[in-house]
Amino acid sequence: MLRYFYELKIMKPKHLKNILAALGILAAGYSSYAQKAPKKFIDPANMDLTVKPGNDFYEYASGTWIRNNPVPAKETRWGSFNELRDFNINAVKSVVEEASVDKSAPAGSAKKRTGDFYAAAMDSLTIEKLGYTPIKPDLARIKKVKDLQGILNEATYMRTSGIASPMFGFGVEQDRKNVTKYLPSMVQGGTTLPDRDYYLKDDSRSLKIREAYITYMTTLFTLTGSSAGEAAQKANTVLAMEKSLAEAQMPRLEMRDPYKTYNKFTVAAFTATTPNINWAVTLSELQVHGQDTLLVSAPKFFVALDGMLKSVPVANWKIYLEWSVLKGAAGNLSSPFVKANFAFTQTQTGQKIETPRWQRMSSLTDNAIGELLGQLYVAKYFKPEAKARMTELIKNMRAAFEIRIKGLDWMSDATKEKALAKLHAFVPKIGYPDKWKTYEGLTIARNAYFQNLRNVGAWEYKDMISHLGKPADRTRFGMTPPTVNAYYSATMNEIVFPAGILQFPFFAPDADDAVNYGGIGAVIGHEMSHGFDDSGSQYDKDGNLRNWWTNEDRTKFEARTKALGEQFDNYTVLDSIHVNGKLTMGENIGDLGGMNVAYTAFKLTKQGQSNETIDGFTPDQRFFLSWAQVWRGNILPQSAAQLIKTDPHSPGEFRTIGAQVNMDAWYKAFDVKPGDKLYKKPEDRIRMW
Repeated sequence: MLRYFYELKIMKPKHLKNILAALGILAAGYSSYAQKAPKKFIDPANMDLTVKPGNDFYEYASGTWIRNNPVPAKETRWGSFNELRDFNINAVKSVVEEASVDKSAPAGSAKKRTGDFYAAAMDSLTIEKLGYTPIKPDLARIKKVKDLQGILNEATYMRTSGIASPMFGFGVEQDRKNVTKYLPSMVQGGTTLPDRDYYLKDDSRSLKIREAYITYMTTLFTLTGSSAGEAAQKANTVLAMEKSLAEAQMPRLEMRDPYKTYNKFTVAAFTATTPNINWAVTLSELQVHGQDTLLVSAPKFFVALDGMLKSVPVANWKIYLEWSVLKGAAGNLSSPFVKANFAFTQTQTGQKIETPRWQRMSSLTDNAIGELLGQLYVAKYFKPEAKARMTELIKNMRAAFEIRIKGLDWMSDATKEKALAKLHAFVPKIGYPDKWKTYEGLTIARNAYFQNLRNVGAWEYKDMISHLGKPADRTRFGMTPPTVNAYYSATMNEIVFPAGILQFPFFAPDADDAVNYGGIGAVIGHEMSHGFDDSGSQYDKDGNLRNWWTNEDRTKFEARTKALGEQFDNYTVLDSIHVNGKLTMGENIGDLGGMNVAYTAFKLTKQGQSNETIDGFTPDQRFFLSWAQVWRGNILPQSAAQLIKTDPHSPGEFRTIGAQVNMDAWYKAFDVKPGDKLYKKPEDRIRMW
C-alpha cells in the first residue's frame, strides 16, 4: 500500500534553493544513485510528444519510459516508486552486510544486533537442514488440545508468543473519542486471502485464486506429515471455516467509516454478546490487566465467530490453528515451504521469479528491527540537518494551505476557523524518530534465524500492550527510516515523512522549484489533505472523532466527494475493471488537495511567477510533468486486478490525471480545449481544497 505526504509554505526561491541543496538525504551512497538519475529532471526522452496532452496526459508525460521499462521478473510492478525502493533496498543491503561482517561492533549495539539478525537470516544452509523443525513444537502442542477452552487458550498463546493471530485481530489503539488514552481493540480477521470477496464471489479470478489456495494449503499440510488425502481434507476444512469468517466480516468500504468501526464496550457487556468467549479471561490470557473497557471494530463479526466456536467441531478448529502456524512460518522455513509460498503468490500477483533472498532478508530486517537498522541507515544516508531543511519546506506548504482554506467559496467562516485550527495543529515528523527504540529485552542470536523472528514477534506484542494505562505516545514513528512512503495519522493529527522518500523523483537538491513542488511539495500537500479527506475531516485538531463542521458545509463537502467518486468510478483497468471511487476516495482527495496546495505554493516562488522555459517546458508544465513522472509505471495484470479490490490508492495512470483535470492551470499550461478527451467544462471541475 502506498501513502504519500504533502505540505506547503511560502518560501523565497533563493531560500528554497539553499534548503533543497542542504536536504542532505544524500550522504555517502546517494551520490552513486544520483549519477544514474537523468541529467534532465524533466526529460523529453521519457515522453511521447506525438500524443496530445489533453487526450492522454499519462502517455504524453511518460509513454516512452513506460515502453522502455517493463516489469522485471522479480517484481509485480515497476515505476518511479519501485526505482527508488530498489535504490533504498540496496542501501539497506549495504548497511546490513557491513554490520554482519563487523567483528568489532560492541555487544548490544545497534550494529551488532542488526548484523547478527541479518547473518542468521542469510544462513540458508542451516535453514535448509532444519526443514520444518522450528514449528514442530507448535504443531505438537495443538494436537494435545482437547476442548473449546483449549482452542481459545492456544489462540491467545500463539498471539502473545509472536506465532500467529488466528480468529480475529487484537491490538492497542487510541480511543478515537478521547485520544489521550489507549484501549484494547478487537478487530475482525481470521482469513488469509486479501479480501472477503475472494471467498464469496465466483468470477474466474476468484475461483482461480481459491483453487491455488487449496493447492497451497494441501502442499504445506503434506510437507508436515499429512497424507495426500488428509492434507486435501484439511485444506477444504480451513477454506470452509475462513469462508464463514469472511461472510461475517464488514466489507472494506464500510470499514472506511470511522463511526461504524467505533464501538466501545465494557468487558462484561461485550462478553454478553459472545457467550462462548469470556473476555475477562481472554484479556488476562492476552496479558491485558486492569482494563474494563475495549473497542470493537465490527461487533457482528464477533457474534458470528462466537457461533462458530459452538457449531464447528474442536477437531476442525485444531486444523485451523495448525494452518495458522503453517502460513505464518512458510516463508521462513526450508526451500520446499518457500517455493510453495511463492507459487501461491505467483497466482495472485503474476510475479515471475522469487525476489532474491538478500532482498527479502534486508526488507525483513527493516520490518523486524527497523529502529536498530534505521540508526545505521540514517547515519549513512540522511544527515541530521536535513530535518531542519524539510521543516522549512513544510512551513511553506502549511502557509499555502492556509491561503487556500481562507479562499474557499463554499465554506463558511465558522468552519474555516476550525479547519485553520486543525491545519495549525498538524505535527510534522521528518526522517527518523528523535528517540530510538532500544528493543530492551529482545534476544537476537547469530545462529537462530527462526527463533529471532519469534522473539521479535513476542517483543513487539509486549511493547504494544505496555502502552495501556499510559498517555498517548506522540513521539512514535509508524514507518521505519528507509521506507519510501509517508502517512497522515488522524488521531495524532501528524504528517510523517521517512528519510527514504526524500529523494528523486520526489525531491532533488539541484532541481528547479517546479520539479520539487510538483514532487515532494505535492506529496507533502497530499498528506496534509488527508486531514481533510472524507474520513480525516471527521477528526478535530486534537485527533478526536468529533464533528467540527456546520451541517450546510458538510453537505457541500460531501457533494464534492460524490462528484470525485463518480469521476474515478469511470476509470477502468484491464479494459473492464472499474476503479472503486469510494474505496479510493481518501487518496483521491489527498491528490486533489495536495496538487492544488503545492501549485499555490509554487506560484509564490520566483520561477512560479516567471515564464522562463527549461528544456522546452514552461514552469507550470514542469510542475505538472514532475507529478506525472512520480506515477509512471507498469504493473502485471494479476496485480492490477488484485489492487483494485484491496488498495485504497487509484492506479498510477489515474493519479497522473485525476487531480489535473480539475485544475484550471493544467488546461492553460497544455492548451487543453473542448473536444480533447480529458477536457472537463469549468463548471464540472471539482473544487475542494
